Amino acid sequence: MSVLTMVLAAGTVAGMTFQLAAGRLAARFASRRPPPTGHRPPVTLLKPLCGAEPGLADDLATFWRDDWPGLRMVCGVGDADDPAVEAVRTLQARLPAADIRLVVGGPARAGNAKVANLMNMLPHAGAGILVMADSDMRAGPGYLEAVVGALAAPDAGLATCLYVGRPEQGLPSRLGAMGINHGFLPSVLVGRALGRSDGCFGATMALARDTLDQAGGLAACAEVLADDYQLGRAVRGTGRSIALAPTLVDTRVDESGWGDLAAHELRWSRTIASVAPLAALASVVTQPALAWAALPTVAWPLLPAALACRWWAVRAQERALGLPTAPLWLIVLRDWLSLALFTAALCGRSVTWRGRRYRIRRDGTLESLA
Repeated sequence: MSVLTMVLAAGTVAGMTFQLAAGRLAARFASRRPPPTGHRPPVTLLKPLCGAEPGLADDLATFWRDDWPGLRMVCGVGDADDPAVEAVRTLQARLPAADIRLVVGGPARAGNAKVANLMNMLPHAGAGILVMADSDMRAGPGYLEAVVGALAAPDAGLATCLYVGRPEQGLPSRLGAMGINHGFLPSVLVGRALGRSDGCFGATMALARDTLDQAGGLAACAEVLADDYQLGRAVRGTGRSIALAPTLVDTRVDESGWGDLAAHELRWSRTIASVAPLAALASVVTQPALAWAALPTVAWPLLPAALACRWWAVRAQERALGLPTAPLWLIVLRDWLSLALFTAALCGRSVTWRGRRYRIRRDGTLESLA
């Protein structure tokens, strides 16, 4: 065997092992149930908003499914003309007894507009636990029980959640959801199984107010794109760990076209590369399309096994997450798209976020290109 053949064969075997582990771990995680606890401290939900995604008021309402005493929701927008204001007003009218507050603008400024929004919202939070969650997330029953329970672990300083992509109409939206469900989510589970515990995700970041203060406050992540990772890093710097709550939230995936899909996924990939460059490079073994491209010419006997492992992993994840069955052609298309975007992410540092262009500096901070 040539050196190239040996390298590609070894990478393919590593990728097959990853796929088998990813399928098993997804099934195991989805079957977890949070242990019942009587610990119900006051909770403030912080929801930074920018624009009105489809169904925003319905998404916000899902966080009120639990009968949680002392629950408050603080929604924040940058200015009064933001379309999200109407969604919040709709929710307030729908749930008149709920403590739902709207914060418009404020003095805080930051390179990361979402963090600036959160900084303006923070003075309106109540006592107890802070739960920050991105605007496009939907919570299921028992969400707060699972998150607060995870945070109650002896060494936990922050609790976070994984999320499942639920596509809206169109092929780009469906492919975007598949990228989350068969790429991002299983990669996190495999990483944690291998000992990586630095993952912190905007789907949910829950922590006590004093923990946030000890970690340097929101200012610690005000100038970086990966604000969720940076907040988790700051909490770990206090000697506490990041707990993964035994629950999943849903996110609507509504890509208006191929350009939006590419922009979103390039931003995610380049964000990961900015905080963990070696891990981003090593993730090449998770790209099944690399085997599709290389194996027919240099190590073709491995191709049927690689295809079978990928097919089994996707089907296992679909069953575990309650997803519709994707046809084989769509799985292959998603894998080729992932490889193309993985390659493109390594060839630049600019991203588009909320209609604005930025460059990610080597230290992870943002430089506006507008």
